[in-house]
Amino acid sequence: MNDLLAAVGDAKHVAIAGHIRPDGDCIGSVLAVYHYLQANGDGIAADMYLDAVPCRFLGIEGAENIQTEASGDEVYDLLIAVDCGDEKRLGKAAVYLKTARRSICVDHHISNGGFADENVIRPDASSTCEVLFDLMEYERMDQKTAAALYLGIAHDTGMFCYSNTTAKTLETAARLMKFDIAHTKMITETFYSKTYLQNQVLGRALMESILVLDGQCIVSAMRKKDMEFYGVESDDLEGIVNQLQLTRGTHVAIFVYEMESQVFKVSMRSDEYVDVSRVAVFFGGGGHVRAAGCSMTGSFHDVINNLLLHIDRQLRDQM
Repeated sequence: MNDLLAAVGDAKHVAIAGHIRPDGDCIGSVLAVYHYLQANGDGIAADMYLDAVPCRFLGIEGAENIQTEASGDEVYDLLIAVDCGDEKRLGKAAVYLKTARRSICVDHHISNGGFADENVIRPDASSTCEVLFDLMEYERMDQKTAAALYLGIAHDTGMFCYSNTTAKTLETAARLMKFDIAHTKMITETFYSKTYLQNQVLGRALMESILVLDGQCIVSAMRKKDMEFYGVESDDLEGIVNQLQLTRGTHVAIFVYEMESQVFKVSMRSDEYVDVSRVAVFFGGGGHVRAAGCSMTGSFHDVINNLLLHIDRQLRDQM
């Protein structure tokens, strides 16, 4: 598959869905496909499905049309799954994977085994939005499509600072900027800007972090009771693991938060010494070599100890 419109073919009723707890690349991917089909699809009716969209993304054009509930009653000609490495991570929209007449998956997660009828998975790409850019005709893009693609690329590269940023990534971003998108305002509002409460929990996470494995790994956690005390949701914890990763001398950063009693969401970041996607996949998660996550059950100490066992093995092999 080299052309998105050709792959859509004669489908007239299309569902577009991304992974649970959507991030910038997921939201940008969904919106980019939606806008591109709206601008170029002859009579195509498209519906978007995601979990509740974080407030900071609601100002992106088209986000108001994203549906957060899936009745399962619709029978679509085509389901397009984007930025989702596993059908289970489609959340409520997974029902349409079973009922749609055809399905396409576009992704860049190395852990994606290909769950759709047709799959385009490019782990060498910085983001799913970069993959989508290559599947769209540049001359057919409009400003809304370009803005959504830029959003996803910028978020998944950490504003072009992460190791997944390549020369091609920067060339792609430059071509998208030619559409005169409001990139500074969009990135400030969706990536850098934080509420007072978000800054408070970030400060607490940094203050209570600990160094383990002889200082090679930094770990921090947020209990459910503490989240309730501050009045924050999981979306408010976005970016904490990235800040932990900046700690000099560490190779791996781990941030976990308690979703319910003894159920933790794990986020990991690493440098060239550790492949955290291997760790995440072992525990039923996924992601990228340098950024991955999973969900784990047990006490906080059990969760951390189990993660460190795998990380320590990789560090020993590298040193």
